[in-house]
Amino acid sequence: MKERRDVIKFCLEFPHSFEDYPFEDVNWTVMRRKDTKKGFAWIFERENKIWVNVKANPDWAVFWRDNYKSVIPAYHMNKTHWNSIILDGTVPDSEIKQMISESYELCGKNKKRR
Repeated sequence: MKERRDVIKFCLEFPHSFEDYPFEDVNWTVMRRKDTKKGFAWIFERENKIWVNVKANPDWAVFWRDNYKSVIPAYHMNKTHWNSIILDGTVPDSEIKQMISESYELCGKNKKRR
């Protein structure tokens, strides 16, 4: 997976997901859940590569970073809970899909308001 359209196509396979362009900068695509309105994959181009920010359990975030040099603390996001995946061909598609899937699940949890 190296292209923006490949990531978008995969993300749209999740129930109730949709593509959003919330910023004036069309470089940013946010894949959201309709049920929570939360973004689970933030897709953008940086340094001539496609990057995808995904949410992760903090322990797993470190695991992914330790195992792939193209998975780093997220650009413009909370570095404890979010990773950036740089789509340079070094992270297998199956692992990218797993990280996106986990992000989708984590972004589905809504905290109850008091």
